[in-house]
Amino acid sequence: MPLISNHSGLFPEAGTDEAGRGCLAGPVVAAAVILPPDFYHPLLNDSKQVSKKHRDELRPIIENAAICWQVALCTPEEIDEINILNASIMAMHRAIEGLTVIPQHILVDGNRFKPFGDIPHTTMVKGDSRFVSIAAASILAKTHRDEMMEKLHHDFPEYGWDKNAGYPTEKHREAISRLGATPHHRKTFTLLKSQISLFP
Repeated sequence: MPLISNHSGLFPEAGTDEAGRGCLAGPVVAAAVILPPDFYHPLLNDSKQVSKKHRDELRPIIENAAICWQVALCTPEEIDEINILNASIMAMHRAIEGLTVIPQHILVDGNRFKPFGDIPHTTMVKGDSRFVSIAAASILAKTHRDEMMEKLHHDFPEYGWDKNAGYPTEKHREAISRLGATPHHRKTFTLLKSQISLFP
């Protein structure tokens, strides 16, 4: 089924999505994108359904074609302080705030959001596989976050963040068990079944 270019009938309409919500380490990263009404690319879909190779191909295409786009994040410390749901929404707000064009409507992936000023919004479950702007935002959020985690990997290579991007893989948990947590780990997440002595 082809992706839908607009939901509200208002223009410009911004799509927003986040990446890294279920990770044990690293920031949660959000993107907001406003695309031209006629934007189309055959590879564009929910970032989870697109290969890394194709995500990396799509990123500059989206960034160059977009009317405007922005990527923003919340740190692990912020996630621990306000919880991952609120941090995800805050990161999306920061991305929207950074757009150089004010949207008339915001299309949000998922079912939870907080109003952004007086701009109307609509939440869409699985919106990243239904709407062009959300799919584009999911690609930007995912590729920018993966790039951040690859850079962090150079300082903490034992955790495999260049491959797992901070998600709870067996190798990642094994490294936490053996070496302990890093400053980039989320203290409020269950890093191991037993977290005694992980954090001071």
